[in-house]
Amino acid sequence: MAVKIALLVVFFGIMIAVGIYSRKKATNVNDFVLGGRSVGPWMTAFAFGTSYFSSVVFVGYAGQFGWKYGMASTWIGLGNAFIGSLLAWVILGRRTRVMTQKLNSATMPDYFGKRYESNALKIAASIIVFVFLIPYTASIYNGLSRLFAMAFDIPYAVCIIVMAVLTGVYVILGGYMATAINDFIQGLIMLAGIVAVIVAVLSNHGGFYDSVRELSLIENDVAVSAGQVGAFTSFLGPDVANLFGVVVLTSLGTWGLPQMVHKFYAIKDERAVKTGTVVSTVFAVIVSGGCYFLGGFARLYSSDPAIYKADGSVMYDAIVPQMLSTLPDIMIGIVIVLVLSASMSTLSSLVLTSSSTLTLDLMKGTFVKDMKDKTQMIIMRCLIAFFIILSVVIALKPPTFIAQLMGISWGALAGAFLAPFMYGLYSKKVTKASVWASFIVGVGFTVLNMILSLAGHPIIASPINAGAVSMVASLIVVPLVSLITPKMDAKKVDEIFTCYDQKVTVSEKTSLGES
Repeated sequence: MAVKIALLVVFFGIMIAVGIYSRKKATNVNDFVLGGRSVGPWMTAFAFGTSYFSSVVFVGYAGQFGWKYGMASTWIGLGNAFIGSLLAWVILGRRTRVMTQKLNSATMPDYFGKRYESNALKIAASIIVFVFLIPYTASIYNGLSRLFAMAFDIPYAVCIIVMAVLTGVYVILGGYMATAINDFIQGLIMLAGIVAVIVAVLSNHGGFYDSVRELSLIENDVAVSAGQVGAFTSFLGPDVANLFGVVVLTSLGTWGLPQMVHKFYAIKDERAVKTGTVVSTVFAVIVSGGCYFLGGFARLYSSDPAIYKADGSVMYDAIVPQMLSTLPDIMIGIVIVLVLSASMSTLSSLVLTSSSTLTLDLMKGTFVKDMKDKTQMIIMRCLIAFFIILSVVIALKPPTFIAQLMGISWGALAGAFLAPFMYGLYSKKVTKASVWASFIVGVGFTVLNMILSLAGHPIIASPINAGAVSMVASLIVVPLVSLITPKMDAKKVDEIFTCYDQKVTVSEKTSLGES
């Protein structure tokens, strides 16, 4: 216990120290929200990765999907790495940085407002961000508290409140720069921690070979694969269709999440784009791939009564904590710091995104016409505190298990924003009406499916698959609606796209000159 407490004290001390150090670098809105657009490659890459993966992945998703798909759940982690990280950086990274600087945009709703010349779109987007980031935040608290309860026997409410207070302190003090520096530190912990945890857990079952052999002997649920033996060690697992849905939601979804795309706004230069692409991809392979690979051995604990409810159903969120409960104290301490790092980095990104969106996109210009820079800073800091308190209240009585909470949040946000954001970076033909259509499809389908689920008659039973459907639907809806609705002013759109035609001077090693 002394070792575990000592690790936590050191961890919390570093986080607060970074917040205090970064305070002097957050003197205006641009610094507080974007770090002055001067964040280097490694910090940008780690900020992207640590915001991507939290206790939701480590506890909720790894446990649930590892139980359902066995070792094939590793494909989810690889999808996160190559679709959610690599392709996101290649397709969105540079263009997002260039266009948002041209538009002088600091948030995703502000991008929609300026790119499509609609203040109403900006307000609608800011409301969507605020509402649907809350269930995501609650899911993060939920996952972390289960590990704390296992390691320290601390009440759920105490875990949530302590984590919320500490995160709030360093984000309120230092803004984006404090978040980026802490993300880098937390990312290093996550990389080392996940490798150590995998080795320790598999060692409990005789090592990798014996663990796989034992897993191959477990029969799958009859409802999934008609009792197929060895399904949990097969290449694509027992349920390929639903596995694909999870890959789509958790990988493609990052392209439309404001807290993820926001990292591209703050990129410093071209070197940061190139290095960030490689580093964030490698980070995702190790962390996300490692989490799902670990979860793939969940069925080895199927005889443990601690993972079942009174009615005999599986508590997915209890699987990973139970896998870790047999580890030595020093390893449990490392796991706690690992998941705490992942969770606090994601939480800090969420609260900063939400507070800046409400201040800059909803209040400024809508309710307060002339808002001074200092006033904006004060309001953002107050809203960070408000957002944290609100999410704590919801997390104290979470409506469902972790994966469902995250599925609802990602489905609505990415379903609404992914298509109009991405298409808007590349095409001059996207119309204002198509953006509204995407908002309606993404949010409308997710909310309708959620309501019908509560009534016992969902359109799609899994909120994960529902989220994936809403994203794919928006990618189809935006170009179709753009074909039949009034186009934007061609001159104004051409002026926006001149940002990509700006001439820059580079060295020969970057680009061969033309004769």
